[in-house]
Amino acid sequence: MLRFLPGWLSGVIMMVLLAVNTLFWATPLLIFALLKLISPIRSLSDLLSRAAAASGQHWATVNTLLGDALLPTRWTIRGVDKLDMKGQYLVSSNHQTWNDIYVLMKAFDRRAPFFKFFIKQELIWVPVLGLCWWALDYPFMKRYSSKYLAKHPELRGKDFETTKKACERYQNIPVTVLNFLEGTRFSKTKQAETKSPYIHLLKPKAGGFALTIGALGENINSLLDVTIVYPGGAKGFWDFVCCRVPEVIVDVRQITIPHEMYVGSYETDKLFRKHIQNWIADLWAQKDRRISELLAEAGAA
Repeated sequence: MLRFLPGWLSGVIMMVLLAVNTLFWATPLLIFALLKLISPIRSLSDLLSRAAAASGQHWATVNTLLGDALLPTRWTIRGVDKLDMKGQYLVSSNHQTWNDIYVLMKAFDRRAPFFKFFIKQELIWVPVLGLCWWALDYPFMKRYSSKYLAKHPELRGKDFETTKKACERYQNIPVTVLNFLEGTRFSKTKQAETKSPYIHLLKPKAGGFALTIGALGENINSLLDVTIVYPGGAKGFWDFVCCRVPEVIVDVRQITIPHEMYVGSYETDKLFRKHIQNWIADLWAQKDRRISELLAEAGAA
């Protein structure tokens, strides 16, 4: 294990291995994506999408195997035993650090379909990964400030359209759609600025969640409510690969989404919108309490 090496050296080794693994699996993934781009047949496109997702899944599996073999992090993962690789799931998770993506890879590896998540438009230019995200049908979201939208009101709702189109592509394939409801990583500064009523969380944003379940429909097997806790404190990815994240706890609850959540319009129906917001606020309050419980359980409260 790399813990016997100086922290910076273990980090360099892990980053090199992860980069090599990424380049290796990016090759077949991009080939499948290009074939899908020119395919005129929907059933063939769906098959190629599955092949691209399989390449992504193998990439994630090797990443987690490298971490298990070389890093000293202790893992506690609960609630993933009854998931189905052929199912469709919506994942709602708290968000503290870039490590959360790796944590979710490990938690759902070979237990649920390879996940998709919404990412910022600018990240398409990240070398190799940007192309891979495009190939995997990750929806790229272009964010606008309130001031910009005030000058360009015609752009309001564009993110909703992107969400709907992306989820429509997932209807015929196994998929796990990841949604960080806070919209950004938690920090004490953001918590104070947004006047969050929660101890460990920022305020959740319900719009993307509502559009996702509306687009996917009742084919969704369940909502996977994921709570990620770092008893030693949330640190960056460099700290993680340098063996400075001693423990991670992942707690997963499967929740059946009520039927009434599928039958309204979040954009036009104020009562439906309020119902969704209240439901998510209750979910978030439960998560906030659960984080306190897990930290106390780990002796890190």
